Amino acid sequence: MILLDTHTHIYEAKFDIDRAAVIQRAKDEKIVKMILPGIDSTYFERQKQTVADFPDICKPAYGLHPTSVKDDFKTELKLAEKYIRNENPIAIGEIGIDLYWDKSYLSQQIEVFEYHVSLAKELNLPIVIHVREAFEEVFKIIDKLNDINLKGVFHSFTGNLLQAQKIIEYGGFKMGINGIVTYKKSDLPDVIKNIAPSHFLLETDSPWLPPVPHRGKRNEPAFMIYTAQKTAEIFGISLLEMTEISTKNTIEIFPSILD
Repeated sequence: MILLDTHTHIYEAKFDIDRAAVIQRAKDEKIVKMILPGIDSTYFERQKQTVADFPDICKPAYGLHPTSVKDDFKTELKLAEKYIRNENPIAIGEIGIDLYWDKSYLSQQIEVFEYHVSLAKELNLPIVIHVREAFEEVFKIIDKLNDINLKGVFHSFTGNLLQAQKIIEYGGFKMGINGIVTYKKSDLPDVIKNIAPSHFLLETDSPWLPPVPHRGKRNEPAFMIYTAQKTAEIFGISLLEMTEISTKNTIEIFPSILD
C-alpha cells in the first residue's frame, strides 16, 4: 500500500519546529509523495526550500490563491508565473475563486483564475482548484476554457451531487477528499456515496482540516490514513482498494508524481 497526499502546505510556519519529524511520520504511514500547492509570494521561497530539503517526497505547485488576490494582484501574478515557468512544478495551483471571506475582489479573482488556466494549457500542466461558495463562477470559466488537454483537481471538494456530476462531465477532473469527510455534521459522505471512487483523490490540506480523531489539532500528512479509512467505509471497499484507486486517480491527473 502507498498513499499520495495531493494537497499539503508542509512548508507553512506551523511546521518549522518539527518538519523533518512530520515528514518521517508521513513516510511511516506509507505516504511516498506529497504535493505542495502555492498561496502567494510570501510563501514561494518557503515552498522552494522545503522541496530542496525533501526532494524525495515533495512536489511543488505554484499559483496565486484567490484569497491572496488584492490590489497588488498583477504584481503577485507575475511572481507566480516566474515560479511556474522556472521551478518545474507538478501543477499550477492552488487557484480558483473564494467568495466566503470577501466578495469585493471577484472580478480580479476571475481575471487571475482565467490567466492561470490559460497558462496551464500553454504549459500542459494540471491545475489545483480552490473553490469556496463560488462553484457557479468557477464553472463558467471552466465551461469557457475547457478542452481535452485540460485536467486537474477540485481540491477539498464540499459541493453537492449536481456539482460533483458537473465536474465529472468535464472529463479531465477529479475531486479531492480530506478530513472534512470524517466530520459528524459533514454532508460529504451522503454526496460521495452516490459517485464511483474513480473520481476522487485523497489529500490533507494540512495544517488545516484535521480528520477525526485529531480534529482541533494541527493537521499533518500522516493523518491522511483516517480520511482513507473513512472514504473506504463510505464506498464499501477495503482500505487497500481505496488507496490503490486513489493512487491510480492521482497518477492520471499528475502523471509525474512518482518520478
